Amino acid sequence: MKFEDAQKDMNCSYFGGATGVLVSGLIWSIAGSIALLYSNQASMLALFLGGMFIHPLAILFSKTLNRSGNHEPNNPLGKLALESTIILFVGLFLAFFVAKLQVEWFYPIMLMIIGVRYLIFNTLYGIKTYWILGVSLMLSGILCILLNANFVIGAFIGGVTEIIFALVIFSQSRDLVIKAA
Repeated sequence: MKFEDAQKDMNCSYFGGATGVLVSGLIWSIAGSIALLYSNQASMLALFLGGMFIHPLAILFSKTLNRSGNHEPNNPLGKLALESTIILFVGLFLAFFVAKLQVEWFYPIMLMIIGVRYLIFNTLYGIKTYWILGVSLMLSGILCILLNANFVIGAFIGGVTEIIFALVIFSQSRDLVIKAA
């Protein structure tokens, strides 16, 4: 499979990853709401538990939008998508550990980790918008730490940023599929 064909397959199968970005943004927003209504610890747990459902919900959402939600078995980029998930596990470990010392840094660290992972998504889907999304999240995390932002601010920054970018990526993915047809 040629590289461009592998990207097109990923893009067509998962709507350019927009379904996952949207689900993730909603989970960040829910976690932020839980921080406001309950506690910081409940919010962190909500992000962790909700994060486990991003991929299955994104696949379901992709299928609802008439995409397969499953790439070709011989697509080498499928491995990259799975391997980049390791970044999340390392990030979660760091964020939970640091939160024991400085709870306000939990979401900023997660913003930076998720931002790093999104940089890889340009390679997966061929959509350069992921570079802008990744850098936006990383800079937001850095600013939250430097400005000593309240715990919940990072959660809502992550949620709003991902939801906005998901809408942009939906449009770009639709346009790429139309051009390919």
